[in-house]
Amino acid sequence: MIHGGPGAAGEMAPVAQILAKDWGVLEPWQTARSLTGQVEELKSTLEENGKLPVTLVGYSWGAWLSFIMAAHYPALVKKLILVSSGPFAETYARQVHNTRLARLNEQEREEIKLLSGKLADPTAPDKDAALARFGELFSKADAFDYLSDLSFEMSINSDIFNKVWPEALDLRKSGKLLALAQQVKCPVVALHGDHDPHPADGVQKPLSAALKDFRFHVLERCGHKPWQEKQARDNFFAILQEELNKG
Repeated sequence: MIHGGPGAAGEMAPVAQILAKDWGVLEPWQTARSLTGQVEELKSTLEENGKLPVTLVGYSWGAWLSFIMAAHYPALVKKLILVSSGPFAETYARQVHNTRLARLNEQEREEIKLLSGKLADPTAPDKDAALARFGELFSKADAFDYLSDLSFEMSINSDIFNKVWPEALDLRKSGKLLALAQQVKCPVVALHGDHDPHPADGVQKPLSAALKDFRFHVLERCGHKPWQEKQARDNFFAILQEELNKG
């Protein structure tokens, strides 16, 4: 289970807990402060603890990290399952922020603006708290019909976010992220909510054209966290279990 973020590990704990009833599950928390560092950190974790090759289930940022990992170290990964991935082509990227803002009220949009400035200010205090609040607001915008009683521990680290995320964005903007598809040798499956602000076309269309073995599942009435959606949760876990059983 490869967490989202970067700098926000822990969200996939409810998924790991359910899958652990039937599977051996690793839930590594990324701590490195560079994109290369996170890839190498994950590689080491898999080599030390995993039964190789492994299936990587990557959520949000973790979907990209899993994709990059599979491209650089194809012998370690037998299958990729990308959950709620960010778009792989820059042309779809601006839709994400605009869609989220449109789903918030005026006061919340103003708060997002203030939080963004604080996160970008190297001298600002309490940036971890700012990133956590940023996540709360966008989780509201991302939701279709969320369950509110799922509790999990999260590790919020704004320093990781500020150092890794710009590198990831540059990778996409340059086209190098999608170009890594040429090095991915394993089957790739994507699960994506139809209410996710990250446009489904930004995942389906680029990867369908770039990968030889790619399948896409649309989850209806579903936002960015499928396991936390009342109306999509059961379907999400059914598809996930089916894909894991296929190996």
